[in-house]
Amino acid sequence: MKFYLTVVILFSSLLLFSQKKKQYKIRTIAFYNLENLFDTENDSLTFDDDRTPNGKDRWTKNRYEQKLAHMAKVISEIGRETSKTSPDIVGVCEIENLQVLQDLVNQPPLLNKKYGIVHFDSPDERGIDVALLYKKASFLPISTASHRLLLFNEEGERNYTRDQLVVAGLLDNEQMIFIVNHWPSRSGGAVRSKPNRMAAAKLNKRIIDSVRQWDPAARIISMGDLNDDPVDDSLKKVLRTKSKATQLKEGDLYNPMEQLFKKGAGSLAYRDKWNLFDQLFFTSNLLQNTNGRYRFWKAGVFRSLYLTTKKGRYKGYPFRTYAGGSYLGGYSDHFPVYLYLIREDAALPRDKK
Repeated sequence: MKFYLTVVILFSSLLLFSQKKKQYKIRTIAFYNLENLFDTENDSLTFDDDRTPNGKDRWTKNRYEQKLAHMAKVISEIGRETSKTSPDIVGVCEIENLQVLQDLVNQPPLLNKKYGIVHFDSPDERGIDVALLYKKASFLPISTASHRLLLFNEEGERNYTRDQLVVAGLLDNEQMIFIVNHWPSRSGGAVRSKPNRMAAAKLNKRIIDSVRQWDPAARIISMGDLNDDPVDDSLKKVLRTKSKATQLKEGDLYNPMEQLFKKGAGSLAYRDKWNLFDQLFFTSNLLQNTNGRYRFWKAGVFRSLYLTTKKGRYKGYPFRTYAGGSYLGGYSDHFPVYLYLIREDAALPRDKK
């Protein structure tokens, strides 16, 4: 009997030892509203006068350089606790032009990550755009496009706003499409401005439907500052986003931010209320557990302590660059958001830096 038990224990130990622990490759997809990352030059074609050395904000070279350093630090740390590196894909908004993006990716925390940039100038009146940053080691853009959102006021005059950026490419040789958004603000009130965001949602849906018509199996991640929460009509009625996998029907989109929002998570605060305007949502096929292909793992709001206001009336709010017309020297009025894609891999990624 003792010999039999010894053989069983030995066999079990060998079996346990022989089973290799599963390893996963993790890719972080992030979005960050950089809160008016402007250079110091006056652009005669846009309303950027405030962000100049002689403008209302006294936007000097030193302030600009500090802003770049702050934004680079944050981006370098999004998701790093789990992935051990900076995000592979970063959608950004409230950036003035290509030059500020080039200055950003050349900051010390990001320089060795070798980020590429996809950017188009949009017709926004203040001159702010959206863009996509990507690690050249993990993503290869194949096609890019900028889709115009046409809005008109009650007098029939054009309301110039941000385009929606679409980037298709290969994430570690897997086809993936990213859409970067910055929907119209709630200026004038949430109700009055709602039609503009509904129009933005309809444009986003047209883009997604068009891609799916061309390739029904396309995997699409849309992200941005939507100026709406996950439960608002633009998401629920137009884009038909769902928060539970069991609720998904053909053509629906999965929004992991909705469950976070219902649990009290937010990316910005206003009048003691938290909103989760910054979101990432995607086609349901990214929930499928297909061996060897990326799938969604989890999402979150990145809110390290240094990104929050330490004291006063706005304690706990995002520590922003300006507030009430005063320069605070903070980071942004939004927290970044992110999600992880994972897939089983024979070896861990070697491009971690």
